[in-house]
Amino acid sequence: MLVKLFGLCVLTGVLVASLMLPMAVGAGAFVNRTTTAMSRMSDSLEKQRMPLMTKVTDRNGDPLAYFFEDYRIPTPADEISDTMKAAITAIEDKRFWQHHGVDWQGTMRALATNIASGTVKEGASTITQQYVKNYLVHVAADNAVEAQDAKETTIARKLREARIAVGLERTMTKEEILTGYLNVVPFGNQTFGVGAAAQTYFGTTPDKLTIAQSALLAAIVNAPGALNPNTHPQDALHRRNLVIDRMANPGNRIRITQEDAKRAKKKPLGIISPLGRPPNGCVSIGDGTTDGFFCEYLKSYLERAGFTEKQLNTGGYTIRTTMDRKATEAAKAAAEAQVPTLTKGISNAMAVVEPGTKKHKVRALVANKDYGNDLSKGQKARDIVSKVQPFGAGSVFKIFTAAAALQQGMSIHDVIPTPPSYTSPVYGPGGSGYTVHNAAGVAPGPRTLQEALATSPNTAFVMLEEKVGLSNVVDMATKLGMRRSMTKVDSHGKSLQKGELSEAQTIKRNNSGSFTLGVSSVSVLELSNVMATIMSDGLWCPPTPVESVTDRNGNRVPVKQKACEQVISPRIAEALAKGMSKDHLPGGTSHAAAQAAGWDRPLAAKTGTTQRHQSAAFVGATPQMAGAVLTYASGSNPQGICVVGPGNPPYLCGGGGNIYGGTVPGRTWFNAMTEIHEGLPAVPLSAAPRSP
Repeated sequence: MLVKLFGLCVLTGVLVASLMLPMAVGAGAFVNRTTTAMSRMSDSLEKQRMPLMTKVTDRNGDPLAYFFEDYRIPTPADEISDTMKAAITAIEDKRFWQHHGVDWQGTMRALATNIASGTVKEGASTITQQYVKNYLVHVAADNAVEAQDAKETTIARKLREARIAVGLERTMTKEEILTGYLNVVPFGNQTFGVGAAAQTYFGTTPDKLTIAQSALLAAIVNAPGALNPNTHPQDALHRRNLVIDRMANPGNRIRITQEDAKRAKKKPLGIISPLGRPPNGCVSIGDGTTDGFFCEYLKSYLERAGFTEKQLNTGGYTIRTTMDRKATEAAKAAAEAQVPTLTKGISNAMAVVEPGTKKHKVRALVANKDYGNDLSKGQKARDIVSKVQPFGAGSVFKIFTAAAALQQGMSIHDVIPTPPSYTSPVYGPGGSGYTVHNAAGVAPGPRTLQEALATSPNTAFVMLEEKVGLSNVVDMATKLGMRRSMTKVDSHGKSLQKGELSEAQTIKRNNSGSFTLGVSSVSVLELSNVMATIMSDGLWCPPTPVESVTDRNGNRVPVKQKACEQVISPRIAEALAKGMSKDHLPGGTSHAAAQAAGWDRPLAAKTGTTQRHQSAAFVGATPQMAGAVLTYASGSNPQGICVVGPGNPPYLCGGGGNIYGGTVPGRTWFNAMTEIHEGLPAVPLSAAPRSP
């Protein structure tokens, strides 16, 4: 304690001498550049560096999520109440309007008080000095080291603050300094500045703050942790009432009456519950929502486009996404209706993408599971919709074999053989043989390619895969949209490490004829985008969640993305769509689901089920909207999934399941898409979209 008192004595003497030296003496490059910036600082310049919250909206501009390190709402002087200005000056710097940056009278008084008491009871920093410190820590510092240096407890730091403070008083008005201070100072609960504090604690704006509210905010500034009104209400109340008393003292430039003070002190703290600070990040969006899946995909997309996490958390961007609230709610309701949220070990995920010749806009990313960390509520804290999952889509992959065949000159009306079982002399390591059987209920006998896509015989497509070449089928899957699923993960669906083979490379090396039967790991979003590519005249575009990005000044920020590619010709795309146009009709694998939903539009679709019934999928598209559903055993011990019938939730049933793509996935898709297409005209599959 004696050391601290001695330090104050030394500081008082040194301050007088130091202020006569050039501003930069003893300061590092960080402080020098901040000194220069603050000495010519205007409101607009300050906002350029100030860390601001990024706001994410849906396609209509309604809030979806927020990213921030500091919750801050920059507020001009004329939008801050006089009571707030009176409160902060009364308790933090009562001579603010008289001194010139350093309050010598206050410094000497604090020194005398501390010496008399034998403890450090009073500080002597003016609001101008506090402004400098908070600006250095919370605005100018580019990293944690600079922030720590800016608040180190040393005489050198106090000297730097004093020098800059005196300089500011020469270039800025008192009103500008007070406003700047009130915009950078922390108020606890990750809240900075009076604009955000008014919203966080009272759900109001700074111009409407009452005496009691202003006094509480001014009180919190002294020690945001120890005076947190949520956790230390009595301490906060005591300090608030002290501020109110100080506001009524004679000599204040802005003063309240004693009667006003008495009334204000009788008021409760009055903070709102829950606090009005917006949720930060994707996980905290809220219970009962899958918006977090879309949010996580957005973040990943922007990071791949070059935005750093720090830029997103401090840049003050407004990001308008492509998320369609109607489509999201319809898909969410459909996913939960088929697989209730708390269904043990089963996930039901759906992605919706709008076809287009310039962009493929992601309209919905949902699941029966909510996004969050509470396992007891069936939540998932990982993206199970856009990320690659270690489960296959089954016969959906026959689309890629059909597309490769069409590209080599085949017609959807060409007849292909369909024996009940088939042993391939081509597939297997070294052509050792690969035997495949048709699923139960699939009659043998030749049929057209179009009929084969609707009835899904395994033998027909393994034989067709032999004819067109496995490598060509794998490449077609990648071209049409399975980009990450084929090239960015290994054969177990895990992110590819240096030196490892990708899924596509492994399939080719192992000569895996089962590829056409959909045993590979998949992304639900990529499955949906495959259908969007087919409906976009064979034009692949990266599935984008971004409509626009603007900076803090409202200027448009370009977002880098891969260019669209013409991966198959419009003629082949149309033929492929027509080839899949009978799946939902009588005899097709999804007819029952389509009929139950009352579906009456032209549709390109395909079902798929993996061999052990641990996953099943449905993909479908109209020229207006494409979507995919994957239902899979997502627990730590995957088992077969059993389905009793419509209206009954599926369940894990050990080794022998009975789920098919036309059951839970198909019903989810048709129920969602029936609502999503409400009000849209029925469009023939040959009508190519021209959406932006």
